[in-house]
Amino acid sequence: MTLRFPAALPLLALLMTACAQAPVATPAAPVVPAVTAPVALTPAESLKQLFADYWDEGLKLNPLRATFVGDNRYNDQLPNTLTAEFRAQSLAFDQKWRARIAAVDTAALGEQDRLSVQMFLADRDEDIEGNRFPGYLQPINQFYSFPNQMAQLGSGTSAQPFKTVKDYDDWSKRAALIPALFTQAIANMREGVKAGVVQPKVLMAKVLPQLDALISADPSKTLFYKPIAALPADFSAEDKARLTAEYTALISNTLMPAYSGLRDYIRDEYLPKTRETVGLNALPDGAAWYAYNVKSITTTDLTPAQIHQIGLDEVARIQGEMKKIIKQLKFKGDLKAFFKFLDSDKRFMFKDEPALLAYYDSLRKKVEPGAARLFALQPKAAFEIRPVETFRNKSAAGGSYQSPSEDGSRPGVFYVNTYDLPSRKIWDAEDLYLHEAVPGHHFQIALAQELTDLPKFRRFGGATAYVEGWGLYAESLGKELGVYQDPYNYFGYLQNELWRAIRLVVDTGLHDKGWSRQQVIDYMLKNSAQSETQAVSEAERYMAIPGQALAYKIGELKIKELRARSEKALGPKFDIRTFHREVLKDGAVPLDVLDGKISRWIAAGGA
Repeated sequence: MTLRFPAALPLLALLMTACAQAPVATPAAPVVPAVTAPVALTPAESLKQLFADYWDEGLKLNPLRATFVGDNRYNDQLPNTLTAEFRAQSLAFDQKWRARIAAVDTAALGEQDRLSVQMFLADRDEDIEGNRFPGYLQPINQFYSFPNQMAQLGSGTSAQPFKTVKDYDDWSKRAALIPALFTQAIANMREGVKAGVVQPKVLMAKVLPQLDALISADPSKTLFYKPIAALPADFSAEDKARLTAEYTALISNTLMPAYSGLRDYIRDEYLPKTRETVGLNALPDGAAWYAYNVKSITTTDLTPAQIHQIGLDEVARIQGEMKKIIKQLKFKGDLKAFFKFLDSDKRFMFKDEPALLAYYDSLRKKVEPGAARLFALQPKAAFEIRPVETFRNKSAAGGSYQSPSEDGSRPGVFYVNTYDLPSRKIWDAEDLYLHEAVPGHHFQIALAQELTDLPKFRRFGGATAYVEGWGLYAESLGKELGVYQDPYNYFGYLQNELWRAIRLVVDTGLHDKGWSRQQVIDYMLKNSAQSETQAVSEAERYMAIPGQALAYKIGELKIKELRARSEKALGPKFDIRTFHREVLKDGAVPLDVLDGKISRWIAAGGA
C-alpha cells in the first residue's frame, strides 16, 4: 500500500541574542509541533496514482505521443526510437510497470478499477510479446511513414503547435533531431536486408514519390517553411527575423540533406534488395508474426482461417442485400454491371474539390438531429473537415480521423482524400462521414478522452477492434440518423460494409494464404463497386499494416450481436440511447470485455 507523507517540517533555528549587561536567561523548552501521521491511500487512490505515474513516465519516454494528446512539455524532444537502446528501454518500462500493477491487490477495488488492471496487464503482455518480431528492420512504408509524419508536424497543420515563440523554438529543436532517426532507419534497413526482413518492392516504390514531394532546394517551397509563412502578427520584428533565419538554415542544412539522403538510400540501395512477395508469412517467422497481429488487433482467439471464412460468408450476405437494391431501382443488369455503372456514371462524381468538401460539411446539419435521438453521451470537442495533404494523398485511405487535444485547443480532424477526384463518389459520402465523424470516430475517440474518471491509458488508447468496429457500426445507423434516404446512398453503405467484409478475405489471403497483390485487386474489383485506384491503394495498405484491416468487421459484428442480444433480452425495456451509453462509457475496451459488461447490463435490466 502506498503511503502519502506530509511535507517535511522546516528546521527551527533558535537565535540567541543578549543585550549588554543583561542577565542570561535559561531558555524555555522549545514547543515541538505535533507530527501529523502519514495519510494512507485507499487501494483505489493508490491504483489511480500508479496509473498516473505510468502515464507521465510513458509520455516522457514517448514525447510525440505527449504532443498528440496535447501535453506540450516535451515538444522539443524526439528520441531515436529505432535504436536497440530505445527498444531495450521500452521493454524494461513495460516489464517494470507490469510488475508494479500485477502486485496490486484487486480484492478491495471496484469493478471499473479491476477492469483497468485487467486491461493494463493484457496490454503490457501484448507489448512484451511483440518484441520478438523485428518490425524495426522495416521502419518505413507508404502508409505509415515517420518522414511523412514529421512533415505533417512541421507544416503546422498537425499536433505540433505554432502559436508562441516558444512553440517555434520547440519545433526547431525537435526538427534538428530528425536526421538521427533517418540515419538509424537506414542502418536498420541494412540490417533487415542481411536478415531477409525487407518490405515488398511495390510499397517502397510508392515511398519515393512521397519523399520527392517533400524535398526542395528552395526552403520557402517546403512544408517545413509554412509556419514561417504564417508567423503570428504579434511576434516582435526581432523574433520574426531570427526565426526566419533559423528555419531557413534548418531546412537547407539539416532537413533537406536528411530527406535527400534517405530518398537516395531507398532508391539506390534498398529498393533493389526489396522482395517480390507481398505477404507477412513470406518473412522469417512471418506466420507467427501475422497470428500475433490477428490476435492483438481483433482481441479474439479467431484464427486467420476462421476470419477468412467469416469474410466469405459476409460477402455473400451483403451482396444479397445489394441485389435487392438493384431490383428496387429496376436496373437492367447484374451486380457487376451495377458496380460498373456506379463507378462510371458522372452523376455520382463531384465537380471539384471545393464541392466535395462542401458536401461533407453539409452533412453536419443533416446528421445532428438524429444523433441527439440516438445518443445520450456526446463529446464536447469540435472537429474540422480537411483534405488529405497532396504529398501523401496518393497512398492514403479515403478518410481518416485525428483526435483533438486533451485541453480542447486543437479540434479533431476528419481528413477526406480528394486525390483522383472522379473516384470519390457522392454515394460514398454519407457513409464515410458517419464512420469518421458523427457518430463514428469523432464521437467515440473524443468522448473517450473526456471520460476523466478513467486512467489516461484508457482515455487515449484502446482496442483497435473496438475503435474500428464502432466506426463501422456507426455506418449501420444511417437510416436511424436520417440519411441513406436515396437508395444509391444506401447502396453506398452496403458497398462499404461489403468492403470491410472483403478485407477479412483479402488480408488473410495476403498474409496467411499466400495471395498475390493482383489476386487481391482482382477479388476486390470483381466483388465491389470500388474503382481500381481505390482497390490498388487498399491492397497496398493491407500489405503495409498486416491484420489492421480485420478490426472493422470483427468489431462491428460483435457490437451488432450485442445490440441484438440486448433487444431480445430486454424487449420493451430496451432503450437505444442507454445501450449506446453503455457501449461508449468505458472507452475502447477489448471485445471480450465489451461482451461481459453488456451481459451484466442486461442482467441488471438495462438501466
